[in-house]
This record gives sequence, C-alpha cells and structure tokens, in this order.
Amino acid sequence: MSAEPALATDPVDVAPPTPQELRRAMSSFASGVTVITGTDGEEAVGFACQAFASVSLEPPLVLFCADHNGRTWPRIRETGRFCVNVLSEEQVDICGRFGSSKGRKYDGLEWDSSRWGTPALRDVLLRIHCEVYDVHVAGDHDVVIGRVLELETVTEQRPMIFFRGRFGIDQDEPPAPSHNGPPLWGWGDHWG
Repeated sequence: MSAEPALATDPVDVAPPTPQELRRAMSSFASGVTVITGTDGEEAVGFACQAFASVSLEPPLVLFCADHNGRTWPRIRETGRFCVNVLSEEQVDICGRFGSSKGRKYDGLEWDSSRWGTPALRDVLLRIHCEVYDVHVAGDHDVVIGRVLELETVTEQRPMIFFRGRFGIDQDEPPAPSHNGPPLWGWGDHWG
C-alpha cells in the first residue's frame, strides 16, 4: 500500500522575490559570457549575453535570452542569422563594448565576416553560427532557439566566467560595472 502524496498549497505569507533579490541570489550561478552578433542591412550589430545554453544534439540547437527592451536583438531577428562568440577570460574589453548601450561597438575592432554573413569576432574560444529556429516570449525576455549551421573552435584559452557580479572566481577582482545599482548577476537585463 502506498501513500498518496499530499498536494501542497501555496503559502500565503511568502512573497515572490523582487528583481534585486533574484539578481543577488542568481549571482551564485557562474556562467560563461558570449557576444551575439548579426547584421542589420550592411551594419554589424551585437550584444553581450550570458544567458546561453545548448538545447539539443539532434537537431543541433542552442538558445539565448534577449531583453524585449534591447535595441540589438530586434535588428538581428530581422535577418534570421546570428553568431554566438564565446569569450575568453582575456576579453573583458570586448564584453564591455558589447555590454554597453553607448558607443559604436565595432569602432577600431578587428573582426571578420563569416560565410553566413554574420560578424565573427577574433580570438574568441568558439563561434557558433546559427539561424533563428524559434522564439518564445518569457516574461520580459525572448528565448531564442537557434539551429546550428557551423561550429568554429578558434582558440584554446580559459573562458570568461561571470560570478557574483565579477569576472572570474577570484573575489579580489573588482565587481563588473553596474548601471546605477547593485552589481548585476547578469547583464541580460541591460543587454540585447
């Protein structure tokens, strides 16, 4: 004889976390950092993104999340192709360029055009060339599923890690730049 599991009811005295509480809690999840690049007409565009993951081996699919308020993702979506550039720990300057809404991200930056027509950043760990396969709305972000067209391993260096508002796991490093608030667990709410 087995016991039926009791159905839990939602506690009435527990409030959902605030955005700041969620950001602080999620800072304990270390992640890599990527730059999603694409084009808008003839213009190269891109944004820094830490919300990236593999989805499926067959078919080969990956995902990233982009803020609805971001200016770059809608421009990339129009063309239907993008490149995920996985950053090395030495590329903090690249992350800063593409994580900021100020300035021209490609000014003075050497990069190549891939055979898929997307910007390919130099000296990254890996390039994942994709086409938009599906897009799902999830709260204030789009979950973008990309079908992988080609993989390019570029360098064999250590990855850029974002952890507790800092790059790397060395707590002596200064926090990553924030935008008038606590250190960000993920710049995803400012990127895209």
